[in-house]
Amino acid sequence: MSAPARVGAATTAPPARTWLPLYLANALVWGSSFGFVRAGLTALSAVQVAFGRVAIGALTLGLLAVVTRTRLPRRPELWKHIVVYSALQNAVPLLLFAFGQQFVPSVLAAIINAATPLSTLLFVIVAFPEERPTPRRVAGLLTGFVGILVVLGVWQSFPATQWYGALACLAAILCYGAALPYARRHIVGAPEGPVAVTTAQIGSAAVLLLPVVLLTGVTPHGEVTVGVGASMIALGALGTGLAFVWMNRVIAAVGSTTASTVTYLTPIVAAVIGFLVFDERLSWNEPLGALVVIVGIVIAQGVPRIARPGARTS
Repeated sequence: MSAPARVGAATTAPPARTWLPLYLANALVWGSSFGFVRAGLTALSAVQVAFGRVAIGALTLGLLAVVTRTRLPRRPELWKHIVVYSALQNAVPLLLFAFGQQFVPSVLAAIINAATPLSTLLFVIVAFPEERPTPRRVAGLLTGFVGILVVLGVWQSFPATQWYGALACLAAILCYGAALPYARRHIVGAPEGPVAVTTAQIGSAAVLLLPVVLLTGVTPHGEVTVGVGASMIALGALGTGLAFVWMNRVIAAVGSTTASTVTYLTPIVAAVIGFLVFDERLSWNEPLGALVVIVGIVIAQGVPRIARPGARTS
């Protein structure tokens, strides 16, 4: 998945034991999310999966807010930006990924998702004039684009539906790419705090998707087994709920640049789960393309460094 609402800088870098477990938990949860989506799609429509995960996530975060006595934002201006951000960061891309995974393997969706930092960098360059497109960044973006083409295997002949699925996943990461600069301009640093903002964000996504699921139908097309129900609960409560809170803590500890590298690990988790649970197989071009995408990210952003205690991070 991508970075949550709070992406501000941290002031110190505490020992790894205070943030690394949360970082790895996010990699496991977000990498598993693609498998949970696939399990959900065996009985539910793409719209039902997307709505179900944000609704469960909103309920989880709402309970957390009650327990921690966190008040939701009250400023109308902030709410306006939260609604826009929730559409870009949650409602639209989660729907697109669920739609796409009807036609492409979960590991392919995860690899495309790993290119989110490149999409984000592209939109940051457009949104912030001070972020000039240096030769290094342009080279990184072009390298990452080549990696995506390799992942998709554009030289092969695929059914049209598979291309629809891949294009839906690509459109989803473009939404993620637009979401972070928007949050940076309008939401980052909100005094209400990350729990309040994230709860409002996921709740807004549920509200946005509610009319869509009502219009398209609420009746499952298959049997909602215990496995499907458990997958949806895990997808919502963990992947769309608590994982955002965990990532906020990682960002506060080591900065958004290091925290964003979790996207390097999610395709590995997705590949293992796809192989063990869904008998998915990788084509040679998919891991090769994923490696090229990661090289592109490293070229564009540099190798993330964990700040020493007392140093500034970003």
